[in-house]
Amino acid sequence: MINFNGIMLDKSKAILHSGNRAFNYGDALFETIKIADSKIYFLEDHYFRLMASMRMLRMEIPLNFTMEFFESELLKTVEQNNLENARVRFTVFRKDGGLYNPISNQIAYLIEASPLINSVKETYSVDIFKDYYLNSDILSTIKTTNKITNVLASIYASENGFDNCILVNERKYIVEAINGNIFMVKGNAIKTPPITEGCIKGIIRKKILELVSKSDDYTIEEVEISPFELQKADEVFITNAIVGIQPITQYKKYSFNTKVSKELTLALSKLI
Repeated sequence: MINFNGIMLDKSKAILHSGNRAFNYGDALFETIKIADSKIYFLEDHYFRLMASMRMLRMEIPLNFTMEFFESELLKTVEQNNLENARVRFTVFRKDGGLYNPISNQIAYLIEASPLINSVKETYSVDIFKDYYLNSDILSTIKTTNKITNVLASIYASENGFDNCILVNERKYIVEAINGNIFMVKGNAIKTPPITEGCIKGIIRKKILELVSKSDDYTIEEVEISPFELQKADEVFITNAIVGIQPITQYKKYSFNTKVSKELTLALSKLI
């Protein structure tokens, strides 16, 4: 079952018209949310990120679109699919009509729930995707449905036997992975690209920054990272809302440890 504007429908039912703006122009935002034991992980963070992104894209936020409404619609969708552990996608798009200039800034939404599969892989290899770049601008930091670079990088990874790819910007600095933010560990320093490089304002990224900033063992830096620096790293890991922390174990001929990522995984679990 899917939730379309609060109405539960069979997922096989056609609901999007040819004038749908998410389909025609990528005029849409989405949140991918983890629900385990019927508990929504980091609900407030997801809600406020979505609201900030909608304002940035000049979408009209309905008066009833409160955090309580957001929570109830998520849980309703999960319950209607007989799930307690779910990966949920909440997509918001401008209502149908118009060309580049929309007829209205009013929104519609679609919620989908699927069984949660979030196991961390023991071995995980990556490569740099160099065919196309992400832009280091503010629009790249929000989760729109314009993800063609990620799609092409995923195809490249699949064709070449990698688990993931690292995306770079037009200045060839590291931005993020296909499906999450990226962190590099060297000694006691943990580094991640700043938002100005074009990376998504990830929920788990935010939590890692908060955790490490309070740590006596490590320092955190938001700084430009070149692909060459990865070759000197002790550890590299990816963060996203579903898996949490996924250590990278192999990049080209270089192997990485997983000590810090395991420590942070434990610390992150205590926040939930």
